[in-house]
Amino acid sequence: MDWEKELYKENEQPLDTLVDGYSNTAIFRKIAFIGDSLSSGEFETAAPDGKRGFYDLFEYSWGQYIARHNGLTAYNFSKGGMTAKRFNESFAEDMGFWDNSLAAQAYVIALGVNDLNHADWELGSPDDIDPSDYKNNKDTIFGHYGAIISRYREISPDAPFFFVGFPRSTSYNEKKEKMIEGLYRLTEIFPHSYVIDLAKYGPVYDERFKKQFYLNGHMNPAGYILTARMIDSYIDYIVRHNPDKFKNAGFVNSGIEYKFDQ
Repeated sequence: MDWEKELYKENEQPLDTLVDGYSNTAIFRKIAFIGDSLSSGEFETAAPDGKRGFYDLFEYSWGQYIARHNGLTAYNFSKGGMTAKRFNESFAEDMGFWDNSLAAQAYVIALGVNDLNHADWELGSPDDIDPSDYKNNKDTIFGHYGAIISRYREISPDAPFFFVGFPRSTSYNEKKEKMIEGLYRLTEIFPHSYVIDLAKYGPVYDERFKKQFYLNGHMNPAGYILTARMIDSYIDYIVRHNPDKFKNAGFVNSGIEYKFDQ
């Protein structure tokens, strides 16, 4: 077996191949998925009178699909309608999501849709973040996003973070473009963090895509499975292409001392 040829295909891009079987995402035995309805497996009903119903069914979330596929534990730190501001200011505290007993070996953050589309909070920039003290962050989307990262880094100092960017769709706009640019800047502020850039490498969520994978305004079960495969494959790609960054993943939150002078 030529393992290099098998694992590192020439000119490979993150989503050129969707993983089958165990992926390198499985090196993390506990992953926290921080997000909104799309991270919660939310289904949307539409009655004849136009009334909408919204139901978070976590077992259908892409995080739980990834967990079942890789035999790991996934925490749904998510809820339909969630924003970075609400998560940071009240939701996580109310739900006990800052509890050290829920410390994860990796964190996937997929926030921003409701912040920009519905709440219309000020986007700000990564300059609004004080990485030494999140309490000094400004009251902007990036200020609260950065606070979430900082607070979980206090709980799991060595855990990697993956920031999920928006896919391209009919609602893709300049604000979303600027937020994705900001996510890349966050990787410069916070070590061991990475962007899952669905706009650059994922499919376009056009009319044909939505007919196949959407149920009213949210995804259908097959859509959540496809999302799971994309996120799983993207993390697998990042791990494979950064082996030195992830070789100690098994020690994260283990209580085992593994940092020694070389």
